[in-house]
Amino acid sequence: MIRKTGLEPFTLYDNDLPLNVLSFWQWSSSELLGNALRGKLAEYIVASAIDGLDRLREEWDEFDLITKSGLKIEIKSSSYIQSWSQSNHSKISFGIQPTRSSLSKDSTRSRKADIYIFCVLSHKDKETVNPLALEQWDFYVLPTSILNTEIPNQKTITLSSLLSLKPVCARYENLASAIRKYEYDKEINLTA
Repeated sequence: MIRKTGLEPFTLYDNDLPLNVLSFWQWSSSELLGNALRGKLAEYIVASAIDGLDRLREEWDEFDLITKSGLKIEIKSSSYIQSWSQSNHSKISFGIQPTRSSLSKDSTRSRKADIYIFCVLSHKDKETVNPLALEQWDFYVLPTSILNTEIPNQKTITLSSLLSLKPVCARYENLASAIRKYEYDKEINLTA
């Protein structure tokens, strides 16, 4: 995969059209509050916190991000405010079900990442919610081993249930240091 600049033109019979990748991105990806794109945005935000933007996002990877030291991270996102009309705030929950590997013939379901980062767009005012305002996000970091031990086959988890597992709570500005703790723990376990 080659990183796009946004200036790559659409063509018709080898002639450049007045359309380019940037115009496609603007057309398709301006609604940052929607569930699907907000999840990708959360991945981008975490990648930026760990200096991981040099590795391009892969749609069907077994985990979402990998640190330079090899720590595999799964990102989950939720929000109280949605892009559609709401009478009440959405309940915060995340999909955590174990999955089959897309890279092998093994049909065993498991969680492939070392840690999960649960990203909550926690702002509750529809008029001022802004997914680009990083102070409106809360992050909860939890080792996959805790999910596997406490709720091995569970498919979803609510925020209150997640909090009962005692994740590390972080804001954007201290997210990288929260993740580094797990990188350090992983290095210790690999050398032990």
